[in-house]
Amino acid sequence: MRFTKMEGLGNDYIYLNCLEGAPEDLPELAVRLSRRRFGVGADGIICIRPGRGGDFAMEMYNADGSRGAMCGNGIRCVGKYVYDKGLTRKTCLTIDTDAGPRTLELHLLGDRVDRVTADMGAVTAGAPVTLEAAGTAFSVIPADAGNPHGVIFCPDPEEVDLERLGPLLENHPALGERRNIEFAACPNREHITLRVWERGSGITLACGTGACAVFAAALKENRCRPKVEAKLPGGVLTLEKRGEHIFMTGPARTVFEGEVP
Repeated sequence: MRFTKMEGLGNDYIYLNCLEGAPEDLPELAVRLSRRRFGVGADGIICIRPGRGGDFAMEMYNADGSRGAMCGNGIRCVGKYVYDKGLTRKTCLTIDTDAGPRTLELHLLGDRVDRVTADMGAVTAGAPVTLEAAGTAFSVIPADAGNPHGVIFCPDPEEVDLERLGPLLENHPALGERRNIEFAACPNREHITLRVWERGSGITLACGTGACAVFAAALKENRCRPKVEAKLPGGVLTLEKRGEHIFMTGPARTVFEGEVP
C-alpha cells in the first residue's frame, strides 16, 4: 500500500489515494500506522475519495482510530496532494467532508502548491461554561468549527500543563460531548497564540479548526480584529472573518512517500 506523509504546521497525516477503493478496517489501520516509532507516525490518516458533489472527498481518522469530521491543516494538504499529483489542474476546489463541503484556493510556487486558503465556513462560539478539573475552575467557551472545541483564555498557554489537563477537559461531562481543547491568549488585537489538545490524538503542534475556534471565541468577546495571525507551536496561520465565514491560510508540505505491506 502506497502512502504520502504530509504536514501543515507539524500537524502530520498519512494520506491514502482511495479514489478507486480503500483498505479494509480503516480505524485499525489508522492506529497501526500512526504509532510513532512503531509505525509510520502521524496524528492520523486521511483518505482521499471521489467527491459526493465536490471535486474530492476527505475521510479522516485520528491516531486512536476515531473518525474526525473535519481537519483544517489536513484539508490544506488534500489540496496540495490532488494538485501536485496531477489529479486536477484546478486551483479552486470543493472538498466534501463529514462536516460539509469546504472550498480551497491553492497558491502555487512554481508548479507545486505552497500555501492554501480554506473557507472554513461559519465557525460559532457559545456562552462560557464554568467547570472544575484537577481542583481548578475553568471558563470554557464551546465552539463549533465542523467539530467540537472548548476554548479557554489564559495569560500564557505555554505555562499550562496540557498533558494533564487535556484529557480531563476533553471528556468533561459539563461540556456535553468529547471536545478538542484550546488554551489561548490574545497578546494584542492582531495576534492570538494557542496550544491544542486534540481528541483522539493528544497534544499536536497545530490544529486548524482549533485556531478557527479560538478566533471565533476571541471575536465574540471582542479580544481581536477580524484578521489575525494565529501562532501555534508548529507555526503561524492567517485567519480572516469575511461575512459569516472564517478563512484560514497556511502552508501544506509533502514530507515523504512510502509503502507498507
